[in-house]
Formats: sequence, structure tokens, C-alpha cells
Amino acid sequence: MHPGQMEVNEITGYWTFLLSIDWKDPWLICLVLAHVLTTTTALLSRNNSNFQVFLFLILLVAVYFTESINEYAAQNWSSFSKQQYFDSNGLFISTVFSIPILLNCMLLIGTWLYNSTQLMVSLKTAQLKERARQERQNTADTTGATTHAKVE
Repeated sequence: MHPGQMEVNEITGYWTFLLSIDWKDPWLICLVLAHVLTTTTALLSRNNSNFQVFLFLILLVAVYFTESINEYAAQNWSSFSKQQYFDSNGLFISTVFSIPILLNCMLLIGTWLYNSTQLMVSLKTAQLKERARQERQNTADTTGATTHAKVE
């Protein structure tokens, strides 16, 4: 066993599980950077709904294939990792892969809900302005017609 590693029976909770992960492993650093890049992309593309829908679907497909990715990684872990993290329950891959992706999906949905409420506010404001304009026009037309009738 490498220095700093824990035995499986030493892991008593989720926090000790997180502490047992070697976060300096290059592939984990790349994975964390990919999640940061995905979050940044989601935030910067907030005005491009079509791209966000595409990103959302790609993220959901990635989560869908998590079990297959976990099985493949469990068989080939020695080619890219210092430790075998990939258990049959999928706790590790859920923690470092699926949860951040699902949080990004929630961010995208939150962005869509915010944009939808802003659009509804703009629409209602435009409707109220149009109604007020029509009422002013009807009032002016009625006043003009009354004045015109008195002149005759």
C-alpha cells in the first residue's frame, strides 16, 4: 500500500471516503478541470439557448453511460490511475463524475427558468404598455368624435 492510502475498512463515512482519494492523480486533476470548464461554458453560454440544450443533452448522455464507464474503468484502472477506485456500487464515479455533471444540469435548468421569468416579465410589460396605449387612443378618439359632433 502507498503512503497516505487508507484501507477500505478505515473508511467510516463519506468524508473519510473523500479524504482517501488521491486528488493529485493526473487523471483526477483533468476530470476536475473538465467539470470547471463545463461549468464555465454553461455560465458563459447563458444567452445561447440552442447551445445550452446541446450541452444539457450531452451531459445527460454522459450520466446515462456512467455505469458502463465505471465497468470499463474498473477493468482498466491500472492504465490511467494509481489506485483502483471503481467499485461495483459506483460510489466513486458517482462522486467525481455524475454529481458534478448533474449539478451543471441543474445550473442550466436554473438559467432557463431565470430566462423564462425575465421573458414573461418583458412580455407582460409590453402587453400592459400596449393596453395603456390603446386606451389613450380610444379616449382620444372618443373625445375627438364628441368635439366633432358638437361642431356640426
